[in-house]
Amino acid sequence: MAEGGAGTPLTVVQLVLIVIMVTFGSINTIAGKWVDRLKDNEGRTFHHPFVQAVVMFIGQSLCLVAYFITLLYRKYKQRKSATQELNQGDDYVRLVDNDAETRQPTLRLNPFVFLPPAVCDIISSSLMYIGLTLTHASTYQMLRGAVIVFTGLLSVAFLKKVLHGYKWLGMGFVTLGLIVVGVAEIVFGTDSKSDVNGVITGDLLVIMAQVIVSIQMVYEEKFLNKYDVPALLAVGLEGIFGMIILSVAIIPMYFIYVPSTFSHNPLNRLEDPLFAFKQMGENTTIIVALSGTILSMALFNFAGISVTKELSATTRKVLDSVRTPVIWIVCLSLGWQRFVGLQVLGFAFLLLGMFVYNDIAIGPWIRQSLIPTMASRGYSIGCCLSFYGIERRDSLPTITE
Repeated sequence: MAEGGAGTPLTVVQLVLIVIMVTFGSINTIAGKWVDRLKDNEGRTFHHPFVQAVVMFIGQSLCLVAYFITLLYRKYKQRKSATQELNQGDDYVRLVDNDAETRQPTLRLNPFVFLPPAVCDIISSSLMYIGLTLTHASTYQMLRGAVIVFTGLLSVAFLKKVLHGYKWLGMGFVTLGLIVVGVAEIVFGTDSKSDVNGVITGDLLVIMAQVIVSIQMVYEEKFLNKYDVPALLAVGLEGIFGMIILSVAIIPMYFIYVPSTFSHNPLNRLEDPLFAFKQMGENTTIIVALSGTILSMALFNFAGISVTKELSATTRKVLDSVRTPVIWIVCLSLGWQRFVGLQVLGFAFLLLGMFVYNDIAIGPWIRQSLIPTMASRGYSIGCCLSFYGIERRDSLPTITE
């Protein structure tokens, strides 16, 4: 486990989960941006944050379907294997399911334990979708990355975790990178006609959402460690709860009128699902983009909650921040934004932070070469050992000069 001790290498499964999370997470954000740019026959853009949130939960719900399909398939293979063993005259049949994603939870599971994170997901997603319509895309990405700080602090406070120095340093580099990217976009890429009050409101909404997301991440990590719940089951149950609750909540939203700052619907309703379906009918490309959101959300959330289980909640948020350069490159190639050179420096800090936090390349070299060399020459290495969470000096490799 990346959180367990310094120098523990990532497994193949963990690396695959990281790739899936970054790739499909980027696709999910790009699909969301694409939907926001699509228009109906009258030239009105598709701005329906709560409808988009329901679509997101539909994607999560697909994980529950995949869980039961995989579970049934594994049971079928077990029965088939048991029949073959009986036919071969074995004295006993051993039925063991070692698949971490399909086995039954070790403790009796109450599905409603997923209700709190689902509610957190509803609130945070809705706030972020609204905030995204008010603020700049770069600022949105920057503020989303700040969640790693909240998650790290909550993990220390409520999970009693100890983050070693290199973890804090990695988080610092990631946060610095996000700040540079955001400031570069605001200073060099801001439209002078933008509504300043709207942008500030959007920023505050996104920040509020990150606090709630952090609570959700820490809750999920504590729950998964206690119940050993398969990731597909966890994501699927959260999706079902979120889809049902938000679908019902949209009904009263239809009768709530808000200022034009918070709504782009014709009558300034908080949400107008009827108008959303009308726009889908006029421009079927919207349906295609929303379908991409569903598929990418299913894979992204499965990989994300698996990373929380295999590594940590903070690692999940660091990887979520790495999506920024991928999205930036795609947006540049599509002409959705202009190039700002200072953002390259920000992306470099993001990459460095990911390497430091996940103890890739830099950390192993320091522990295997630099620290032993310093020790052999009589330098004090106590701070270095503490920084990397090394408890025993004799665990270091010996350097022969």
